[in-house]
Amino acid sequence: MTPIADPWFYAAAIPAVFFVGLSKGGFGGTFAMLGVPIMALVISPLQAAGIMLPILIVMDIVALLAYRGRADWKCLSILLPAAVLGIGIGWATAAYVNDAFVLFLIGVMSLTFVADYLFKQRKVTSAAAHNLPKGTFWGTVAGFTSFISHTGGPPFQMYMLPLRLAPMLFAGTAVIFFAAVNAIKLVPYFLLGQFDSTNLSTSVTLFPVALVATLVGVWLVRVVKAETFYAIIYIFMGLIGAKLTYDGLMGLLA
Repeated sequence: MTPIADPWFYAAAIPAVFFVGLSKGGFGGTFAMLGVPIMALVISPLQAAGIMLPILIVMDIVALLAYRGRADWKCLSILLPAAVLGIGIGWATAAYVNDAFVLFLIGVMSLTFVADYLFKQRKVTSAAAHNLPKGTFWGTVAGFTSFISHTGGPPFQMYMLPLRLAPMLFAGTAVIFFAAVNAIKLVPYFLLGQFDSTNLSTSVTLFPVALVATLVGVWLVRVVKAETFYAIIYIFMGLIGAKLTYDGLMGLLA
């Protein structure tokens, strides 16, 4: 197996994997969504997704070890079954879904959510309670968009952020949720032919970057104050939401 040799690929892939690793370590939330778009600057989005998924699995293993025992199991009991449903819908409809529309929709929802926080929710000091209908909806959307375009972060956060969990608990819950989602995605991705020898060997080449970045993310969650932690997530959710809206709109107009 021979990995990609183009130095321009690694000029994009190393920062991409590092950003994703920070997110997988629990810091920054939506950083993980930067991975495939940055890689797609130098290779096809489909190949970028195929290279990234094994890297995500390795990051998930490291993060699960770092956050073992730290999770809100009530959140997971609501979100994970719904995410499985969403992945199933994504797999069944993959041939019919317009990726650009999915990006645009998630982008608009993300911006709306952040705007709501800026103009209303930040004035509310109490945390929201668990809500089964909302959790089922956002969990399904997160599973669907994660399968279609690796954009499960914003829907997941739309349910999680109002709960105002402690940063370590928030991060640990996110780690378990996306580790489960990525593991479930392995089978349909394999059946779609995304794991050829070049992609797999390239993934292995990038594993060291993934490990270091994930551990850095875990460290940052431990040292950053809760207020700063949530502010960073909202900021990047807004930035990613704007990018997804733009990318989706350009795709729809193309």
